[in-house]
Amino acid sequence: MPIRRKDLPTPAALRVFATVFATIFVAGCAGDVQGVLKPVASTVPGTSKVTMLVATTRAADPDAGVLYSGERGKPSFAEMVISLPPDSRRKVGEVQWPSRLPGNPETDFVTLRVDKLDAKTGLARLHERVSRVPKRRVMVFVHGFNNRFEDAVYRFAQIVHDSDANVVPVLFTWPSRGSLFAYGYDRESATYSRNALENLLQALARDPAIGEVSLLAHSMGNWVALEALTQMAVRNRGIPPKIANVMLASPDVDADVFRTQIAEMKGRRPNFTLFVSQDDRALAVSRRVWGNKDRLGAVDPDVEPYKSEFETEKIVVLNLTKLRTGDKLNHGKFAESPDVVKLIGTRLVDGQPITDSRVGLGERLIEVTGSAAAAVGTAAGIVVSAPVAVIDPQARRHLGDRVEHLGNNIHDTGAAVGDTVTTPFQNPNLPR
Repeated sequence: MPIRRKDLPTPAALRVFATVFATIFVAGCAGDVQGVLKPVASTVPGTSKVTMLVATTRAADPDAGVLYSGERGKPSFAEMVISLPPDSRRKVGEVQWPSRLPGNPETDFVTLRVDKLDAKTGLARLHERVSRVPKRRVMVFVHGFNNRFEDAVYRFAQIVHDSDANVVPVLFTWPSRGSLFAYGYDRESATYSRNALENLLQALARDPAIGEVSLLAHSMGNWVALEALTQMAVRNRGIPPKIANVMLASPDVDADVFRTQIAEMKGRRPNFTLFVSQDDRALAVSRRVWGNKDRLGAVDPDVEPYKSEFETEKIVVLNLTKLRTGDKLNHGKFAESPDVVKLIGTRLVDGQPITDSRVGLGERLIEVTGSAAAAVGTAAGIVVSAPVAVIDPQARRHLGDRVEHLGNNIHDTGAAVGDTVTTPFQNPNLPR
């Protein structure tokens, strides 16, 4: 389903997007510490470690602290070990970025090890790690718009740790320039990467060492994920059973386009869980850029035609509009809620559905412990086994106070946060 030139936002629309978002963010990345991924030599007691495999279509960067740039490259692989500060020094849902180099493991997220791998070695590492995980589960994460490589790596490490999900994490990261003014470039880079993501998913589904795959995508990353799944379904006449769960978090996808993508996924389909919030300010901006059409992540699942369509397609919708967190954009609030993050991660590990079978359509979600219990949202559709919790909007860590001003001028939000990973472990066109 290639993007046609007429489907892309006009230069005028992109200027609106950039102007509005410039009012949301502070001076951008100018004051950020660069090169935070260069491995540190020491750690401290009480830190936690997350080991992840990385598949990427980004071009390599000669700086060892950057590793991969926002430019497009050939599929490549790496394995990284990330250290998180002791739990007593951090809040669930947050990434502590170094304020200077080298980072301090006691207070900051730091990198302990980076191994760039060829496909064969990457596959061997995956097999070794997945053999030690219950049900041999893998979780693939696809990030969104305006994410540098380090944004995606540290945010995914935070999600894996805070959700307590017992999975082998695989980050799929596509060439985002990490700039508010590169929306068009990022969108086309996401499309550039969809074949690589499909190749990766095909390889995982065909690998006898893998038991189950969950796919988690955020914002613009949902475009890559849905395009890859659509291609996969057409090629295979259905999506392989090992692709068990697909979680769409705040998708920056045209609701009409999503309808056609789902229709093209004929045959077997995984469990779909959709996180929406009608007060998502980022998606409100995106809606303006894309011709005032509904963005999937901001629809109201209790109104038609969405209510009937979600029920017919057996898509579980979690409406988080009433959930309040520190996220001023309301674009990733479920990741900022410790209770919701832990709830989803624990249920993934236990293989339990995200909603109880006793809960009817439109009824309140199962209760979660803590302050979020009264505001988790409602579920529409059919009960699914969900993957782990979703990404946090602070992936960009430069939100400014002017978000409040924007909120007074724009009702509801929409933005594109797109990640996508690339590079296949094998070509899906090869015989099984």
